Amino acid sequence: MDAQAWFERIGPGDAQQLATDVGPVPANVGALLVLGPPAPPDPDALADLVAARLATIPRMRQRLQRVPLGCGRPIWVDDPHLDRRRQVDVVACPGQGSSDALMAAAVATVTQPLDGAGPLWRARVLTGLPGGQIGLVLVLHHVLADGIGGLAMLDKIADAAFATESPTGPLPTPRPAPTRRMLLADAMRMRMRVLRRAPRAAAALGPALRELGRERPGAAPRCSLNRPTGPHRAASVVSVPLDPVRRLAREQAATVNDVLLVAVARALDAVLAGRGERLPALVISVPVSARRATTTDQLGNQVGVMPVRVPLGLSAPQTLARVALSTATRRTGLRGSSATLVTPVFRLLASLHLFGSLIARQRLVNTFLTNVRGPEQVMTLAGAPIQLIAPLTIATGNVSAAFAALSYPGTLNVVVITDPDLIPEGEDLTRALRHALTCQGSSSG
Repeated sequence: MDAQAWFERIGPGDAQQLATDVGPVPANVGALLVLGPPAPPDPDALADLVAARLATIPRMRQRLQRVPLGCGRPIWVDDPHLDRRRQVDVVACPGQGSSDALMAAAVATVTQPLDGAGPLWRARVLTGLPGGQIGLVLVLHHVLADGIGGLAMLDKIADAAFATESPTGPLPTPRPAPTRRMLLADAMRMRMRVLRRAPRAAAALGPALRELGRERPGAAPRCSLNRPTGPHRAASVVSVPLDPVRRLAREQAATVNDVLLVAVARALDAVLAGRGERLPALVISVPVSARRATTTDQLGNQVGVMPVRVPLGLSAPQTLARVALSTATRRTGLRGSSATLVTPVFRLLASLHLFGSLIARQRLVNTFLTNVRGPEQVMTLAGAPIQLIAPLTIATGNVSAAFAALSYPGTLNVVVITDPDLIPEGEDLTRALRHALTCQGSSSG
């Protein structure tokens, strides 16, 4: 039997996520879902349902296994001890389920390390929310999937995917792990494929450099936003109507992501001004996915990066025009092509045990912005409408504030993630972002 028919290696982007998990918080990603009203009546039944549905995704029944030297990248193997109910628990939300307490509980769930001996995910049902609602936090190690893959997983467990089938049947029998001989043979085949694809990789260097931009290394201005982060994180959500943002983007020949870039820069500028700091620009790193959609059979990470210099001190329309021109000239037909340059460099630094110290002192970017186009229709889970989907990404290194956006029918949800020890002005930052998103159309704003 061909070994590739029954085991899978992590991809190059996944290997980068695994190697660079060196910060004071784990490289987890997640999402907070708010269900209802009306909420599912039985939280324990909801937990069982979520566990059963997630277990229908093959990757969620697997654990990551490292391989002997010379046998290639780590592999995914079936976990013979998987207890799907152990992966999902039910917890009462503190603080009477207030919005602040809910976000704090979600962040605490995402920043808790996962057990590497089993599947690299967990889910938590949060009870005690007001207004007939219930919370659900989904957490993955980043090695499992990027944002596009996470959306595919969410779509897979929603009610629509189970309209004609039930996930309550027995799990497939775990397959045995491959032998060392199989791994060596497969690693040799992989190396041959890499050699055959060398000309294609060389052709991608031009688009990769264009996506990365022409800013010289160390181009991000020095400011108090960039200090080594610690183990604590806080988060808040800014939700604004989506149509005005889309309309503004169309009027300015821009994209929703361009509008977000300007809003994030202006919000951070307001916080820096309160500290007595005035900068000419901020550099914001934006992930660029190599794909617009995927399925749960094709997860993993296929993402490049685009650092964008956003000027400060101009009106919002002037700033948006400059940002839109900058990003438009750097888009290529090979989305995410910059990964061909970034991934091997990051992995090399990690192998030399230099990555952690370097990102704690880097001067390439001031902050991160992730933006994913979410579902077009309201989804339901256990018969309850999903009212909110809030993405949770945890920045590390010396980036003390990061932003994650996701569109949902009629709404743009932007999560502000900060190290509260470095940014005690979290509420001010959230207010400034809301103002920037709703007032960008003003010529004097």
